[in-house]
Amino acid sequence: MKKSLWLTLFGGLVGVVVAYGQVERAQWNDINYELDPISMTAMVAETPKISGDVIIPEKIQVGSHWYTVTDIGEKAFKGNKKLTAIVLPHTIEHIYRNAFDGTGIMQNKAYWNEGVLIIDSCLIASNKDIATKYTVPEEVRVIAAGAFENNKTLTRVILPDGLQEIDHDMFKGCKNLTKINIPASVQRVGQDILTGTALYADESRWKRGALYVDGCLIRAGEGINAKFTFPKKTHTRLIASGAFADNPVLRTITLPDSLLEVPSALFLNCVELQEVVIPSTVERVGFYAFYGCEKLRNALLPRTLKQVGSYAFYGCLNLQEQVLSDAILSIPTGCFSKCRSLKNLELPNALLRIEDGAFAGCTQLEKIVFPTTLEHLGDMSFAGCQTLTKLEIPEGVVQLGKGSFKDCTHLYSVRFPEGLYSIDDEAFMSCLALAKVVMPKDLFRIGKNAFAECQSLERVVMNDHVHVIEQGAFFHCIQLYEISFSKELETLGQSAFELCINLRKVFMNTTLEKVGDRAFAKCRSLQEVSMSQALVQIGEAAFLECKNLQKINWPDGLEQIGQDAFRDCIKLTAPRDMGGVRMGKNAFKNCR
Repeated sequence: MKKSLWLTLFGGLVGVVVAYGQVERAQWNDINYELDPISMTAMVAETPKISGDVIIPEKIQVGSHWYTVTDIGEKAFKGNKKLTAIVLPHTIEHIYRNAFDGTGIMQNKAYWNEGVLIIDSCLIASNKDIATKYTVPEEVRVIAAGAFENNKTLTRVILPDGLQEIDHDMFKGCKNLTKINIPASVQRVGQDILTGTALYADESRWKRGALYVDGCLIRAGEGINAKFTFPKKTHTRLIASGAFADNPVLRTITLPDSLLEVPSALFLNCVELQEVVIPSTVERVGFYAFYGCEKLRNALLPRTLKQVGSYAFYGCLNLQEQVLSDAILSIPTGCFSKCRSLKNLELPNALLRIEDGAFAGCTQLEKIVFPTTLEHLGDMSFAGCQTLTKLEIPEGVVQLGKGSFKDCTHLYSVRFPEGLYSIDDEAFMSCLALAKVVMPKDLFRIGKNAFAECQSLERVVMNDHVHVIEQGAFFHCIQLYEISFSKELETLGQSAFELCINLRKVFMNTTLEKVGDRAFAKCRSLQEVSMSQALVQIGEAAFLECKNLQKINWPDGLEQIGQDAFRDCIKLTAPRDMGGVRMGKNAFKNCR
């Protein structure tokens, strides 16, 4: 958890948001939600302790923003026997697996009719009392993932017109199922909807190694050709999620012209796939769509694209180029992570967010031009981009995520926005070429190991407002020769400058009351320290083995010097009179 972003009261109702990297969470009327700040939608998250009759609202308000409730998440109420009734809004689009398993609702006979559980036009589950040939009522607009899974009674199912989606595992394991329909209204078909059914096992239903139902390619097996073509007689308007996943044969494919979406996990781990032609009709690329396609070289996204999913191109080691549509507002978690050959990338002009690990491990990425609209850089977003040399962070970014540019070994120049508030933990750790850092005027915090192991860093220009320098912030910055702290510095963490072997002078004209343990340990070139007059405590081994340290002005209010604080400072003359100061063991051992 990072920190609470806001707490707002509205008419007695509390909305609390907490940022967890990419995910933002809220609680509203004792129900937990996960928020999508781009689409402004909310999903009911695990809420195991709520009881009685529950009403899920159409929208929730958090801060000044309204989020539409569209999803009931996986295991949202699982095992909650005290949940006896629920009202679902018409805005619900998805109900994920096991959302109501083991709840009092499942035991409430009033909800069940002819072997199915239907609540507010949402079909939740089925049992053995269902008819062998079952027609889903026209009123049903959402069917939960796995609602008919492992139902041995079903032989045929007729789905209603108006249904938008057939979710994952819908009929998986229905071993006697021989026929279903896919209505023209369906826009998305999930993974493994027919695996383990009689229909799936019927070899006569497979054409050229692929199974089709009503213009939807359900699954492609190992019997397909390396160069896959869609049959002209079968107008393919949909492809199920994961239809080609783990296929060891497929090398090239041209997707159908009418396709609106490259479904999730469509080519997951297709290790021989080299080229995919994506039609201009495509507006979305699902999560994990090309995950692990190590040989993929060409899969250019169309200008019509509006959304790309998490980990969509993760591990595409040979992908060299990609252009993202200006309609894309967010690049999600891990989207291009480990695309080691990616050199050229054009970011959307209106981009708002780059999420956790989006480009981590893109070792050949030489240049990134951030749009001025950018507001968020997530954790590890560009970690390991070894050939990246220069950065100019846009003015809208107020926080750099943990490890955001860690191990960018050739990065030598960074320009920070003036409004930057926090440089989070390990943000520039092991950026070996970084030589100078000018802290922006509003910077408040430098996180743990933020610049640790930056072995070319010679100069750090502090501002007047840095309050916190965390543990190991400049650990082992061997070229750093001088540091002056801001007047408002309040925290100097453990090992903050340990092993800065060329550091010669330290100026603490601050309100700092404590020097952290090992803060300057083994700074063997350190000669002079100008202590803060507000200083009360010097931590353990704070100046251990600073062998050239000779000059210190001792503050009048000093109360404690920790164990080994100045041990082996062989040129330092130990003070004769430190009346009232609590002295740790060996505090001045081997001093003059």
